[in-house]
Amino acid sequence: MNNTSSPRTALTALVAVTAAASMLLAGCADMSERQKGTAIGAGIGAGVGAIIGKTTGGKAGTGAVVGGAVGAVAGNLWSKRMEDKRREMEQATAGTGVTVARTDDNQLRVNLPGDISFDSGRARIRPDMAPILGKFAQGLDSTMNVQITGHTDSQGSDAVNNPLSKERADAVRDYLVGQGVSASRISTVGRGEGQPIADNATAEGRAKNRRVEIFLREPAKTGG
Repeated sequence: MNNTSSPRTALTALVAVTAAASMLLAGCADMSERQKGTAIGAGIGAGVGAIIGKTTGGKAGTGAVVGGAVGAVAGNLWSKRMEDKRREMEQATAGTGVTVARTDDNQLRVNLPGDISFDSGRARIRPDMAPILGKFAQGLDSTMNVQITGHTDSQGSDAVNNPLSKERADAVRDYLVGQGVSASRISTVGRGEGQPIADNATAEGRAKNRRVEIFLREPAKTGG
């Protein structure tokens, strides 16, 4: 007798996994980002493990346990240090227009819009941004890496905007270095006007596009 489950059984299990993932998301409202990652990763991993166990002739329960353990580890790539830094930056920038978010690839992104970061056509850090950068620099240990991406609005040519966006990123780097962050841990890039997030037809939109994004990430862990 063939113990391998039918495609219908596998499809039913997959639907159940999807439903379980939705329930996990609904129940995560009061969890931290780190707890959400662990719970969702464990739930989805368990479901996928059960499917694999059934469709390959193994025990669904065993597959669920293994899958849940693997999923929990994968879902918890957002470390406590990163979560603490996110909360710290949210508190430090509340009411300033700065946005702080976790990216899909587990980086911390701090978006500094032009109305507090740079005047049009300039690469000099405005006084409003200095304390925010100082707060960002605090508590960064020697393992964390920083990427700074500069952007401009659409005013001016690419010949002006492309180097200007890089100069803005470099200005932020230099400030962080002055706050004690090692230059070897910081990379910079300029995107010019190529990645707008608002309408360049308005002054408000141009101020949002004239921005710097700072990405904080932990180094990838390698097996030993």
